[in-house]
Amino acid sequence: MTAYQILEQRFARLAALEGAAGILGWDAQTLMPDGAAEARGDQLAILRGLAHGMLTAPEAAEELAAAEQGGELEPWAAANLREMRRAQAHATAVPRDLVEASSRAVSRSEMVWREARRDADFARLEPHLAEVLRLQREIGQAKGAALGLDPYDALLDGYDPGMRRATIDPLFADLTGWLPDLIARAREIQASRPAPLPLAGPFDVAVQRDLGLRLMEAVGFDFTRGRLDISLHPFCGGATDDVRITTRYDAADFGRALMGVLHETGHALYEQGRPAAWRNQPVGAARGMSLHESQSLIVEMQACRSRDFFTFLAPLLQSAFGRSGPEWSPENLHALNIRVAPGFIRVDADEATYPAHILLRYRLETAMIAGDLAVRDLPGAFNDGLRDLLGLTVPDDRVGCLQDIHWPSGAFGYFPTYTLGALAAAQLFRAARSAEPALPDRLAQGDFGPLRDWLRTNVHAVGSLLDTDALLTRATGTPLGTEAFRAHLEARYLGGSGA
Repeated sequence: MTAYQILEQRFARLAALEGAAGILGWDAQTLMPDGAAEARGDQLAILRGLAHGMLTAPEAAEELAAAEQGGELEPWAAANLREMRRAQAHATAVPRDLVEASSRAVSRSEMVWREARRDADFARLEPHLAEVLRLQREIGQAKGAALGLDPYDALLDGYDPGMRRATIDPLFADLTGWLPDLIARAREIQASRPAPLPLAGPFDVAVQRDLGLRLMEAVGFDFTRGRLDISLHPFCGGATDDVRITTRYDAADFGRALMGVLHETGHALYEQGRPAAWRNQPVGAARGMSLHESQSLIVEMQACRSRDFFTFLAPLLQSAFGRSGPEWSPENLHALNIRVAPGFIRVDADEATYPAHILLRYRLETAMIAGDLAVRDLPGAFNDGLRDLLGLTVPDDRVGCLQDIHWPSGAFGYFPTYTLGALAAAQLFRAARSAEPALPDRLAQGDFGPLRDWLRTNVHAVGSLLDTDALLTRATGTPLGTEAFRAHLEARYLGGSGA
């Protein structure tokens, strides 16, 4: 075999290890008994250590060097070799004992976070989060030194290859310049109109689950290669060809779970639509979390909060819950789902105020990685930031800095991808509508085929062949920017069409 073919075998085995870790991680957040947490932490640390060892072995470096000198490869294989080198560069920058120590610290921190969040007790989490942060700073410094990046950019690159603060900061500065005025104007317009009629619960959780499954099927989720479960924090995970998504239910408000399911289904479609021939190779992976978030948001926000979609959804809800009346009309349901109302919880935020939550977390996590913000000062800084950005006074840490699992999970560098994803989703949806003029009418019938097929061709099946800006430019005509997002928000919230 050639050196490149040997590398393909190495990375296929690596993908199997990562898949096993993904299923164990899913189980830890859904079904695992609390008493198994320490053992599960050891299992995940060992798997991640083994994966790290496969990337950092001297043989891997020799195989890469030989493959890179072994002659021209066809485009997909050449891109695969490029992605192999990137993965190996990240891995060799970090010692194996640091990888395993971080994995164990994260497992402990995640378990304590569940209790701390439940009890609004940040002091319980503080020492564990401080340890996670210490190790993430070490990882960022080690990767930064090896890759020629500052520590935060090095961590960010692990979630979004090629993304840098130098790209994010101007985009976020632009958002900060016009978004507050747009939010204020949207709320003024809302106040001038009759308020939408509220929906009275309770809403049976079993019915909510059945509805979620029905909508997952409509969007295109393949249940032979995935499933839906419950977790404290909704997510999409699992392994190649075994995509696990989760949600959480509230008997008083079915919309949270339903929109959460649609959001995670967008992620799942990306995973299930990746190029089959390269599914166990780096080039077959999703390009990065900004594009991944664009796929969840194009389903949840662009498509499933559109006026067209509620034409399809309203009769389903009426039948499922046995309700009728003006509050269950498509128009009222749509109005309820595009309300602009600042709130404490990021995952429940409307799409206009959501970027403010990300701007705050981006500011805080960059400060923590830089050493400018200590963990003990995080609650106060979080509360001050939410007051400044959204005018809210945080009553307790459960709805403040404890609401997200990302930092206890060591995911420093992940948060900005949510809003970058919203920008990309607006660009992609506009391009899809231009290419498929019947798309709104098809959504009104519950037919996601045109949208799904367009995304499969232009995003999912591209894998990591192209970088993010190249993919967006090919699909939409422009690299990542704010213009399409601003136009979308203005049309939906200021233009009167409520698109």
